[in-house]
Amino acid sequence: MVSKPAPDATRRSERSRRAIYAAALALVGEVGYPKTTVEAIAARAGVGKQTIYRWWSSKADVLLEAFLDLAGQSAQAAGQAADTVPDTGDLAADLKAVLRATVDELFDPRFEVPARALAAEGVVNEQLGREVVAKLLEPQLQLYVARLRSAQDAGAVRADVDPRIALELFVSPLAQRWLQRSGPVSYAYTDTLVEYALHGIAPR
Repeated sequence: MVSKPAPDATRRSERSRRAIYAAALALVGEVGYPKTTVEAIAARAGVGKQTIYRWWSSKADVLLEAFLDLAGQSAQAAGQAADTVPDTGDLAADLKAVLRATVDELFDPRFEVPARALAAEGVVNEQLGREVVAKLLEPQLQLYVARLRSAQDAGAVRADVDPRIALELFVSPLAQRWLQRSGPVSYAYTDTLVEYALHGIAPR
């Protein structure tokens, strides 16, 4: 009798995790955050509810982790590191490159539909909104802070500038225009945001 190798539990868990990520993102886009449940995620992913609770404490935790994973995959596909803003020595070029990649991500259907659903729910659901900021948004913003501080060290940004406030000059307008659909979002738009943020609008 030929013995069969034991199933690889690690591979099985990874397949389940990926299925859960995909199910959570799909459901929140299809039915919205309030109607997305752990039970529905489990059913869509083909796993038991206990499997989800073994790894996550709530549907919010599942969704946020799925978003972080999706962002990492998007960055990898674009040839970028997910945990850094490039530092080539040219601050304007680095910021423009990252914002262009952000535009691509914002309009990637895999990201856009569930992102809008979570953003909308975060406005009325304070707890979810805080979790989105703490776990998803703020870590990304801190990457800009680090790049702007590097630029300060190099003399490319004034020493008295608060990087956390300065980054909002180009990040916040993009987020608002995308969320509210108040105007076209393009590479030209984000390039202009960087130019205005770095050089102002007064005559040079």
